[in-house]
Amino acid sequence: MIEKVNTMAYSIGEFAKILGVTASSLRYYERQGLLTPNRDENNLRRYTDDDIEWAKFLLHLKGSGMLITELKQYTKWRAIGDKTIQERLHLLEKRKHLVQQEIQTLQRSLDILNRKIEFYNDRLKGELYDFVLYPNEESNS
Repeated sequence: MIEKVNTMAYSIGEFAKILGVTASSLRYYERQGLLTPNRDENNLRRYTDDDIEWAKFLLHLKGSGMLITELKQYTKWRAIGDKTIQERLHLLEKRKHLVQQEIQTLQRSLDILNRKIEFYNDRLKGELYDFVLYPNEESNS
């Protein structure tokens, strides 16, 4: 017989600290249907280790720019089970594509910042030249 390992039970304050969020954020996520903690005999929230993993994943999705409506839909599909894997996969692939686009935009901005910093450092060393915002693009003049 396999013995079930007891999981920890965390108060809302402990859970918030583990995740690095506020207790009010956790209450908001609960109101939105994203988290469903167990309740003890005093009706206090008791979060589990499984809740930690789920909440961390939700925070990653949120951090990727996923909208609350998308988080709610993903959560509903997750609760339904394996028959919604295709829908969840599609939503994640869509978010991945958007994140990749954002990364490309940020990378271009970082490249420009680095070149402008190099330009100013060169100026401080006495090197004089014109800064070109997009050096690899054809000039329209």
